[in-house]
Amino acid sequence: MTDDRIPMTREGYDKLKVELDRLRGAEMIEITKRVAAARDLGDLSENAEYHAAREDQGILQARIDALSDRLSRAVIVDTSNLPKDTVAFGSKVRVLDVDVDEEETFELVSPGQENPDKGRILTGSPIGQGLIGRKKGDTVEIQVPSGTIKFKILEISSANI
Repeated sequence: MTDDRIPMTREGYDKLKVELDRLRGAEMIEITKRVAAARDLGDLSENAEYHAAREDQGILQARIDALSDRLSRAVIVDTSNLPKDTVAFGSKVRVLDVDVDEEETFELVSPGQENPDKGRILTGSPIGQGLIGRKKGDTVEIQVPSGTIKFKILEISSANI
């Protein structure tokens, strides 16, 4: 795990906290009951139900650990205090893809809020990192896994996050 701070809105933080509480509570109790019931079936070395329940328990614990880590590194950001003329966390950015002459819109969000199909990208993503700190009118070349893309920033506004 890393010690990088993760910017989040209060709403995003609260949403992740509710999810963590649900996982630690109801879901962990249910899986623990499954493990106990499977253990009562006898020989553990040949007990498929027991091994499946333990695997599910391990997967759930990994999700809990990841959420706990994310929340422990969260920095609550009031997006109303962010600059409106510079791309930052919480910005909605309309860009022109110079190479294909198409406009795209991105909202820079924190983990748990991302949805690339709707243009909601992480601030830590290659595109997010390439846009952060830029201003309207800037042209930026961003290295992405498929090559280099060139965007011209057309508009910056506050995202609805």
